[in-house]
Amino acid sequence: MAYRYAIYWAPPRDHPLWREGCAWLGRDPETGERIDPNPPDGMTEERHATLTSEPARYGWHGTLKPPFRLAGGESEAALDGAIRAFATAQAPFEVGRLVVRPLSGFLAVVPAERSPPLDALAAACVSTFDAFRAPPDPGEIARRQRAGLTPAQQANLARWGYPYVMDEFRFHLTLTGRLPMDEAVPLGEVLAGRFAGALAEPIRVEEVALYVEPAPGAPFILRRRYRFG
Repeated sequence: MAYRYAIYWAPPRDHPLWREGCAWLGRDPETGERIDPNPPDGMTEERHATLTSEPARYGWHGTLKPPFRLAGGESEAALDGAIRAFATAQAPFEVGRLVVRPLSGFLAVVPAERSPPLDALAAACVSTFDAFRAPPDPGEIARRQRAGLTPAQQANLARWGYPYVMDEFRFHLTLTGRLPMDEAVPLGEVLAGRFAGALAEPIRVEEVALYVEPAPGAPFILRRRYRFG
């Protein structure tokens, strides 16, 4: 059994946003392929590896339900069946324009404007699959509290096991770890150019994906995609 599971949105394999994101992070989480890094001019491979190590481990994705351990008595097979049923009841929808922007100290691909359908999909994933989630352990709760949470985020942590869900949710596909603003601004401009072609293509959400972490600290793997309708 995997250590943790997560329900994410992944761009379709044939969409340039999937190819560009996997290339930037250096890993395809669906096939396991390693991709040679192509750092921007003036950036060393070592700096690129440092900036992308954490998002690369989680795999190219937009979070819907954050990583969780299975509750006692639950199984991956049961979770798989529940996601299949959930996806069958969903209708595809278009996503508005996506852009590269700083977000809480890192760079990410985010909606240019809030997307109510995306927010609703994420909220539905958080609540629908909550019965499969084991409570976070005390160490995890303490670590998140040390980051300094708002009352709303504290309430989310207590109720849903994660601070940044429901009204605190911001859809994003992570490009880097945390970096200083004097580096974030120029790198953001570079990445906006690199992703311009991919982000110019229409994006349609018509599936969700199950990602798994096979062992603590191991790279997440895209186990399965679930088509809507």
